[in-house]
Amino acid sequence: MATATSLKDRFEQVKARVAEAAIRSGRSPGDVILVAVTKHATPEQVRELVNLGHQDFGENRVQQLVQRAAMMEEYLQRRRALPGVTAEHEASLAGVGKAPTPPDSVRWHMIGRLQRNKAKKAIDYARLIHSVESLRLAEDLQSIALRKDLHRPIDVLLQVNCSGETTKQGVALAAAKHVADQIDTMVQLRLRGLMTMAPLDATGQELRDCFKRTKSCFDDIVKRGVADGRFNLLSMGMSNDFEIAIEEGANIVRVGSAIFGEPEHADREDEQFEDDEY
Repeated sequence: MATATSLKDRFEQVKARVAEAAIRSGRSPGDVILVAVTKHATPEQVRELVNLGHQDFGENRVQQLVQRAAMMEEYLQRRRALPGVTAEHEASLAGVGKAPTPPDSVRWHMIGRLQRNKAKKAIDYARLIHSVESLRLAEDLQSIALRKDLHRPIDVLLQVNCSGETTKQGVALAAAKHVADQIDTMVQLRLRGLMTMAPLDATGQELRDCFKRTKSCFDDIVKRGVADGRFNLLSMGMSNDFEIAIEEGANIVRVGSAIFGEPEHADREDEQFEDDEY
């Protein structure tokens, strides 16, 4: 496949690769959610992707999540006020011809490591928190939600460590069922599934084995009836391995550089880190 040079072309290539992997796994392309990771994207690129009809975006840092969510909500409000003019004009500027149908809203995913002191802001802006990597963090989210008197549950994924690497965040696969049962008792949280990160330098077979182990753990928890049947999301795979992840059962993939291009100082697009700047 030729290397795409424009954002639109890269986006279309990734969508095609997602669709082909889904079909190879015996599923429909619509069964897989593509989360565009905006860590290194510009605001203009995010707006262009929305104008191309994309709805799901992921951020690693809470501060950027808050800023980008506010920015996109303001943009969508302006576009709703002048839908014809704004959408056509933006599509023309982006060189996409006839304007696609943009979403009415954007769904933000918190995919990076979530520090306990940042959890309150994440709850306000993230539709789904992928990175609940411990029972303690889940308890903190529950406490915050109770204090805020939320009238909705917080949708979360339990992060599991599929490789056993000590540098990776996440619950050990052997403990995941127990932690999932505990989270399921928290009235303010709704456990929707699992998330994992495979080793960055793993071979194809090593990646496949990691994803297989996570899928097996996911299936075991589904059989336990956790979350009254709403435990149905498996977030695995990034730019370098999302096709293998889909083939092994992922129905959410987190893709950054394959869509937005390689950043100047390339690093892993959803690497989890301490976020100390505020």
